[in-house]
Amino acid sequence: MQLITAHTSKGFTLIEVLVTFLITTVGLLGLAALQVNTMNDQFEAIQRAQITAMVDDMAARIRMNPAAAGAGAYAEDLLEGTGGYYGLLEVSSECSAITAVRRDLCEWNRTIAGAARMSKGQNMASPLGARGCIHSGSASASGEVVIRVSIAWQGMTKSVIPAVTCSLGEYGSENLRRTIYRDVAVR
Repeated sequence: MQLITAHTSKGFTLIEVLVTFLITTVGLLGLAALQVNTMNDQFEAIQRAQITAMVDDMAARIRMNPAAAGAGAYAEDLLEGTGGYYGLLEVSSECSAITAVRRDLCEWNRTIAGAARMSKGQNMASPLGARGCIHSGSASASGEVVIRVSIAWQGMTKSVIPAVTCSLGEYGSENLRRTIYRDVAVR
């Protein structure tokens, strides 16, 4: 006895096509989210690299001038109007007329503010809301003074709250504040 089927299935049904389309859409949305996260992480890494170079530059300047650093000149000789933060001032076009500590601070301020790259009057090379801080500790029995050079900036995504107090409360949520610091010991 032979079975005869009246209808044989060929092709795809509409339900199968819709399910395939739905699965593909969910996968593509996942890839898009991954791409956005990757771009944010890359942007944060670029900012961290810039800030690290800026902090290391100022730490080297302080090491090159131990007498002034030990006397507290870097922490006390703040440029007028900064409230202890660098990168917030109008950036002077020239720092060469200033000498010693004030020149170091002027050049550091220009770097933090992104004045090296200007476009239509805007500083282009500065990380988001970058602010620098210099805090001098008290002298130890051996005469050694530890100076903390730090820069804070605004991150793109929430992270762990930094322990360093530079720019505390300046970025809304403390989870968006990023900091990098170097402690410089001078005698």
